[in-house]
Amino acid sequence: MALRSAILKKALCRSSVAGARSMSLWRNVDPAPKDPILGVTEAYLADPSPDKVNVGVGAYRNDNGKPVVLECVRAAERRIAGNLNMEYLPMGGSVKMVEETLKLAYGENSEFIKDKRIAAVQSLSGTGACRLFADFQKRFCPDSQIYIPVPTWANHHNIWRDAQLPQRTFHYYHPESRGLDFAGLMDDIKNAPNGSFFLLHACAHNPTGVDPSEEQWREISYQFKVKGHFAFFDMAYQGFASGDPERDAKAIRIFLEDGHLIGVAQSYAKNMGLYGQRVGCLSVLCEDEKQAVAVKSQLQQLARPMYSNPPVHGALIVSTILGDPDLKNMWLKEVKGMADRIIGMRTALRENLEKLGSPLSWEHITKQHDALILSNRLACSATVG
Repeated sequence: MALRSAILKKALCRSSVAGARSMSLWRNVDPAPKDPILGVTEAYLADPSPDKVNVGVGAYRNDNGKPVVLECVRAAERRIAGNLNMEYLPMGGSVKMVEETLKLAYGENSEFIKDKRIAAVQSLSGTGACRLFADFQKRFCPDSQIYIPVPTWANHHNIWRDAQLPQRTFHYYHPESRGLDFAGLMDDIKNAPNGSFFLLHACAHNPTGVDPSEEQWREISYQFKVKGHFAFFDMAYQGFASGDPERDAKAIRIFLEDGHLIGVAQSYAKNMGLYGQRVGCLSVLCEDEKQAVAVKSQLQQLARPMYSNPPVHGALIVSTILGDPDLKNMWLKEVKGMADRIIGMRTALRENLEKLGSPLSWEHITKQHDALILSNRLACSATVG
């Protein structure tokens, strides 16, 4: 009996020591700093003011400040409701969704699609596409670095940092002119080591809304060719920037015409309003079909320990819309309507600021493409003012 008591006492002692040790494991964990974008939304939700305006995450809103679901999305949902099971998608995602997505970026009749030279997988929206590529870059070009524009979407820095790749920056925005620092940008491209990786915004640069002109894109492409740089395009706003998906893909098409091998991150968060569905695509243009097969297999292997398989519902919505001519036309009209409304809000804001007698130039407001959504209340307040 005494022996049994001693053993029990010893076990309890060990348990107590182990418990104390486990409790101390996280004592050195400090609160993470608030995300500079999502933190704004947290402050917005906590503010009791009835006149508050959320200028954080860019999400399209109607005149009453409410979220908008596109009619083409609702129509697609009705078609797929109850007709499909909930089985896993392949690691590469929905084949149909990826095929339709590549047509948007590379062109409906792209030779690269026909020749099967594009390695592409469904991703968790644009963020997931960028992260997959960053890890791919780290695995196969471990000594490389990434050049990121100043400024850029804040999460770009997080993505390549967590992929443990060194970052450099290149000039992009010119605060004095509120436009593109093209001279500084070109100097940085010329001075970067040959074969450097560059992150480029295909359209509606986030957060400035400042894009190169077509002629400037051609000069950028030419200099990339001279230096052997690799262009990775983040295209989060195709169709949403100008109202025309073809126009918004112009930078990518120029690089393709000039014979570049490129990478592209695409997202349907903004242009279809599928923010919470996390639907996107990562594609890498390769030298031939054999290389594309190898690259895709590696992208899938990277995805396996991250999230294994992408979600199915959003991919079905996208493939249903883009795969049906009537629904696609409906989407094109709706996305143009959204873009035109935002352009009109910018015009109204500029006009009313000028009517107020401001001595400053507000020309940049109508020149920039609206990457992050201007609140309709802001436009209304300018009109009232």
